[in-house]
Amino acid sequence: MKKLMMILAGVALALSLTTGNAIAKQYKITVSAGHPPVFLWVTLCRDYFIPEVDKRLAALGKGDTIVWNQAYGGTIAKIGGELEAIESGVSDMGFVGTIFHAPKMPLHNVSYMAPFTTDNIYFVVDTFTELQKQIPALAREWTKHNQIYLGGAALDNYGILTSFPINKVDDVKGQKIAAPGPSANWLKGTGGVAVASNLNEYYNGIQTGVFQGALTFMTAAAAIKLNEVAPHVTIVNFGAQFAGGLSINKNVFESFPPEMQKIFIEVGKEYTKKLAEAQTARANKAIEDMKKAGAKVVYLSVAEQKRWAGKLPNIPMEWAVAMEAKGQPGKVMLKGYLDGLRKRNVTLMRNWDKE
Repeated sequence: MKKLMMILAGVALALSLTTGNAIAKQYKITVSAGHPPVFLWVTLCRDYFIPEVDKRLAALGKGDTIVWNQAYGGTIAKIGGELEAIESGVSDMGFVGTIFHAPKMPLHNVSYMAPFTTDNIYFVVDTFTELQKQIPALAREWTKHNQIYLGGAALDNYGILTSFPINKVDDVKGQKIAAPGPSANWLKGTGGVAVASNLNEYYNGIQTGVFQGALTFMTAAAAIKLNEVAPHVTIVNFGAQFAGGLSINKNVFESFPPEMQKIFIEVGKEYTKKLAEAQTARANKAIEDMKKAGAKVVYLSVAEQKRWAGKLPNIPMEWAVAMEAKGQPGKVMLKGYLDGLRKRNVTLMRNWDKE
């Protein structure tokens, strides 16, 4: 009898192990980014998001695992091609730069339309996280492209690096300044001449006199050593700018059990926070590094920031009205963004939505 009970117990154990193995699933997920891992939003996807998801998935004790195929630096999707890659399923998830998709994701570009807000990266990404829940049209800019938003990224405070000194807004009059995309609007009314360009051209463009400076964020300026040819670094406080987010193919996400979906959402929130921390630290270091290399760093006074902002046309409201004409809630988006910052005690140089 004792022998029979031992045999039955062994059979029961074997069956439980077999059943456990049967329900354990292995998921294959391809992660893409147009930028290489040297950029923080990719670094933290690789070094935090992925291992943290693995850790929390293992803690569930079901035996489910993920085999990750990490394809960064444009190996699957080039810069500006990530949205379509994830939408079509060529990639399962990855980082989408919303700044490269203004026609398809216009509401996500509101920060670039509203300068002189805040240099606080946390405030920008936290406000966008809130607005994803409050403004359905903003969330739809992901879902209509078959994606679920997991976490966001903002670029550090924009300023100007020039070959000449800037102490007041009048100093840019007549000067040619490289200003990509919507940032060209930040020179309207100042007398400065915006020249379309990009990070790859800034150094040579200033060195050869094609233009005399560039509008950019400090981490990028330090990375390309722009201060070597433009040693005058002016912190104008145009503001930190929302730049994109980590997203996952909606079909892939919905194939996960609820507890796994929860892990992805929770780790996405942590990714957002850690990325803001890392970007802030790197921005401060970038300024210090440029100072050590001989750059002359000037912080534009609040009075001059107000003067500069006052010279601009009401670009944010013009944008909001244009969005409304296209059936988009531009005014709600602008007000929601600025209210989110005001709620965080940000003093705006101009209340663009109230003029």
